[in-house]
Amino acid sequence: MQFKLETTDPKSKARAGVVTTDHGAIETPIFMPVGTVASVKGVHQSELKDEINPDIILGNTYHLYLRPKIDILEQAGGLHKFMNWDRNILTDSGGYQVYSLSGRRKINEEGVKFKSHIDGSTHFFTPENVMEIQRSIGADIIMAFDECTPYPCDYNYAKNSMHMTHRWLKRCIEHLGKVPPKYGYEQTFFPIVQGSTYKDLRKQSAEFIASVEAEGNAIGGLSVGEPAEELYAMTDVVCSILPEDKPRYLMGVGTPINILENIALGVDMFDCVMPTRNARNGMLFTAYGTINIKNKKWENDFSPIDEMGITFVDTLYSKAYLRHLFASKELLGKQIASIHNLGFYLWLVREARKHIIAGDFAVWKDKMVKQMSNRL
Repeated sequence: MQFKLETTDPKSKARAGVVTTDHGAIETPIFMPVGTVASVKGVHQSELKDEINPDIILGNTYHLYLRPKIDILEQAGGLHKFMNWDRNILTDSGGYQVYSLSGRRKINEEGVKFKSHIDGSTHFFTPENVMEIQRSIGADIIMAFDECTPYPCDYNYAKNSMHMTHRWLKRCIEHLGKVPPKYGYEQTFFPIVQGSTYKDLRKQSAEFIASVEAEGNAIGGLSVGEPAEELYAMTDVVCSILPEDKPRYLMGVGTPINILENIALGVDMFDCVMPTRNARNGMLFTAYGTINIKNKKWENDFSPIDEMGITFVDTLYSKAYLRHLFASKELLGKQIASIHNLGFYLWLVREARKHIIAGDFAVWKDKMVKQMSNRL
């Protein structure tokens, strides 16, 4: 993987760059649609590629491990071929899903024992086998195995967890060197900064992660319930330490406003289930605020879903029609809303990139944050 930092906004820490892997270039800042189980929910690959047009999507190690299972992915020749996706893929390590299982898992120094949410079967993740699993999945960018701490989190627990994550990182790196890529292209490894919402722990973790000198770095354990101010404060601390010549990935974040504020702090890569999850519940994101398309006020509004025409669905269908689909519980409504929201997120980061290059990102960002705060 290569990363070229093209420019930095003069009035913030926002950056525009290009990440290049064997599956192509990724212009940053970038939002990665979440394809948890080899599928971006509600969107088939032709619409994803032709209308939303992301350079990279995300897959989930925990879910892919359970279904379709690793042997199926290996028989298919890796996740790219299995899902017919010829662009970049990033996989997380399963650490967040293990965290979210809470009562169904036990964590110790060796790894995490957990029960499948599907059938209750018992499994064990270690730093070593998670590296092997991600080799078999075949993503272009793979993550270190870590523990994602909850919020709020006791200081001593956060500290001990952070040090264990660092020890796991060493094991990941050592084992990764013993297991070569399987499908004829390189994979890039990102370690993950932890430390909950404690500034001293975040600083310590960022320094440790930077010392590993990986090709890119991730920031985990945020957007788990903490106030936005703490999210931004921790991101700022970490980005001030992580090397400028490596891409920075903030995991699981977030709202459109969260994304712009964190771009301003120096983050390059984002993912979140919010655009598709909220879409399936009738919430649409736009440049002028959020829309609950289920509300009666849209019943006879025949204007386009989004007059900016970000994707083909925005001008093809009206708000009234989309509301009707939700009221009728038609699956097409969720699909249209998902395409719109993903299209909006990709439009937002691409506009951010344009303004970073133009040198007026900070002014544009403040205007957009104010506009997007509205409930329409």
